[in-house]
Amino acid sequence: MSIVETEKDIVPDVPELGRRTSDDAGALGDDELLARLGYKSEFMREFGNLETFSFAMSIMGMTSSIATTFTTPLSLAGLASVVWCWFAGSIMNVSLGASIAEIVSAFPTAGGLYTATANLVPRAYRPIVGWVVGYLNILGQVSGVASTAWGLSGMILGAVVVCRPDYVIETYHQFLLYTGLLIVHGVLNSVPTKGLARMTRYFVFINIGSAFLIIITLLALTPRSEMHPGSYVFTNVDNQSGWANNGLAIALGLLPVQWTMTDYDAAAHISEEVHRAAIAAPVAIFVAVINTGIIGWILNIVLCVCAGPLTDLPGASGNAFLQIMYLRLGKAGSMVLWSFVCLVASFTVQTALQANSRTVFAFSRDGAFPDRGMFGRMNARTRTPINAVWLVVFLCVLLGVLAFASAIAVNAIFSMCAVALDLSYLIPVVCRRLFANHEEVNFTPGPFYMRGWGKYVNAVMLFWTLFEVTILCFPETYPVTASTMNYSWVITIGVMILSFVWYFAAGKRHYHGPRSNLAPEAK
Repeated sequence: MSIVETEKDIVPDVPELGRRTSDDAGALGDDELLARLGYKSEFMREFGNLETFSFAMSIMGMTSSIATTFTTPLSLAGLASVVWCWFAGSIMNVSLGASIAEIVSAFPTAGGLYTATANLVPRAYRPIVGWVVGYLNILGQVSGVASTAWGLSGMILGAVVVCRPDYVIETYHQFLLYTGLLIVHGVLNSVPTKGLARMTRYFVFINIGSAFLIIITLLALTPRSEMHPGSYVFTNVDNQSGWANNGLAIALGLLPVQWTMTDYDAAAHISEEVHRAAIAAPVAIFVAVINTGIIGWILNIVLCVCAGPLTDLPGASGNAFLQIMYLRLGKAGSMVLWSFVCLVASFTVQTALQANSRTVFAFSRDGAFPDRGMFGRMNARTRTPINAVWLVVFLCVLLGVLAFASAIAVNAIFSMCAVALDLSYLIPVVCRRLFANHEEVNFTPGPFYMRGWGKYVNAVMLFWTLFEVTILCFPETYPVTASTMNYSWVITIGVMILSFVWYFAAGKRHYHGPRSNLAPEAK
């Protein structure tokens, strides 16, 4: 097929897409659609519908993510913060999931929203907008991998405390375990795509299954007389944050739902490894958001009902979720179920690292890193970007060093994940509406299309993202000191300033936005 270049190229060096119809993405083959977007896939397509959905569910790691962050809202504002923040956040986050799925359906490439953004702005803005979205997205994804791996290391050491009460968790113990876990997942992500697909296929069953197993077991083993009534669970506010306003204290409990339900575009980053990506990837994103919201809320409510005396939480392990399981199941029972929770966390690290490496690969391929394209190269044997995988591992290890500064500093990584990623999602959605009628912008919907409802859903997304990002940048406790400061916004702004310095100093000379990897004769 000959595609003629014209003034309305989607991005510099990318061939003219022409005017696709809204059915093209569903009717064209994956590689043909990708070619119309200016790319030739360098990956093997080994992910089917089940693997893609499992990947999208695993990236959120519902059970383990709740286990990692449950203590935060509970300790800041009580049970009401736990249940109502999850309820509100999961409903509002549907707008993010739907908005992102719609764009992913139109642009199913490994670059995800980073690549899509360049298609949604006029030519003059493509380099700088692509640069900002790319760096924000990579920062958020690296923070996501790091925070999940750090949470997993804490969960494992928490189990050690339960089994050996005399054991004291030292920072360097957790850092060494954290580094070891990252290396293990780096090795697992260095296998061919077919192996990754086989590993991912069954993640979803363990993720959802472990949640229901914990829900049923806790309800079955908690004496009715010791269950907190609904009137207490849904109204208990115990403001321990130090902030005078109870509403703010409760809102600070948004961290669990926002941290869990992020990295929505992860399925997009494996689009070039997915069959029927324009349909499979967005549907997987949307359904995963719905499932995580509903099942996660039920799990949170059950934990609150079965929590026992709140003064005993979070317990010696420092993890309220684990302490509740220990109270109701005993040592042996809690350790059996906790092993599944840790396994889910491991799946999340695995899938998050895979998605992150694909973004790094695409960004490097486009010349946005000062690496001469080293991290944008594909391993000839595995057909996976191994260099990008190990760069992400290295960056995560560096973030882990923050643990030696203070616990508050390392906790900022959790907030930074949601802040950076959600801002990177907001930009393409706003640009799509802002430049909808611009002659250089040609947004052609894919199979997942909200039609007239889209602008209202996008408006809700805009409001909610600005609100929750503001909350996540607040210090959790008052008064604010150097040791209690929330550094997530400081690190995010710092990284973006450095990226701007690099862009204007040298980057803009060779980076012109996402670019085609098609041979000249194919354009």
